[in-house]
Amino acid sequence: MTEFKRERLIAVLGPTASGKTALSVALAKRLGTEIISGDSMLVYRGFDIGSAKPDEAERCGIRHWLLDILPPDAEFNVTDFQTEASKIITGLNEKGLIPVLAGGTGLYAKALLEGYDFNSFSGDDEYRVSLERLAEEHGKEYVHAMLEKVDPETAARLHVNDFRRVVRALEVWHLGREKISQKKEEGRLLYDAFVIGLRWERAVLYERINRRVDLMMEQGLVNEVRQLMAAGVSRTSQAMKGIGYKETAAYLDGECSLDEAVYEIKKATRHFAKRQLTWYRKMPYIHWFEADRKTTEELLQEILPKIEEFFAEKRIILNMNSL
Repeated sequence: MTEFKRERLIAVLGPTASGKTALSVALAKRLGTEIISGDSMLVYRGFDIGSAKPDEAERCGIRHWLLDILPPDAEFNVTDFQTEASKIITGLNEKGLIPVLAGGTGLYAKALLEGYDFNSFSGDDEYRVSLERLAEEHGKEYVHAMLEKVDPETAARLHVNDFRRVVRALEVWHLGREKISQKKEEGRLLYDAFVIGLRWERAVLYERINRRVDLMMEQGLVNEVRQLMAAGVSRTSQAMKGIGYKETAAYLDGECSLDEAVYEIKKATRHFAKRQLTWYRKMPYIHWFEADRKTTEELLQEILPKIEEFFAEKRIILNMNSL
């Protein structure tokens, strides 16, 4: 039986401040292709400095998809990302290009690469209210135990206090006897994907994170957040809850000093890097490369032969551009 031909993709993953943007641009230039942003914050217009959004100079003329596609007060989630990114991947593959996914948000990358189905059920208001009443009467543990009976795998992943998702999981089961998220093809990637991971010594990475936050302040993060708030962007909006923005907004509202805000941004960013690495440990197909003390060009020369070998095994010839 002939195996279904999967679409092709290259992904560049790694914790924040690990050099994903520079490497993605270098790869896209060499392969004559385009970049898809996998960062949940880069979709918002006006959120530039605090999100480390690459500017025009950093993009080097390479088209970057999923940047600046939404107003600041919009909502954007993993299923939105899957929908948009998959359409772009299809379109670029049809043109003979292998897109580069510049990963940022671990859940987004994992869900896209592995083809997670987060279900299309809109919900059942009456059933949801009944679950909320049960929680009020018997405690959240009672509702979590209900999930454990019908979907122990999801129950094991969700903490009892993550009540909204526990309820959602029970809704999905109630409406269609499905799990809240499932792989479309268990045990394999949805794409023919070469997935790159950039590994750094933790102390070095944390120092890079601290320097990046200091640079954001020098570039005018406070003024960026001040302008967003003056334009009416609420602190309760999804985008304003992003790291760097919520802390700066708290400073501007007089809830802390600037030094305290900077400290909290650095701490939150380091914790975010740890969470990203936790996601990546769940992705055994990542090809890890040591990024310490290497230039982008040195990494490129190390990675390109691996990419060529990977796709050559699938009888795919890469169109290599000279730098």
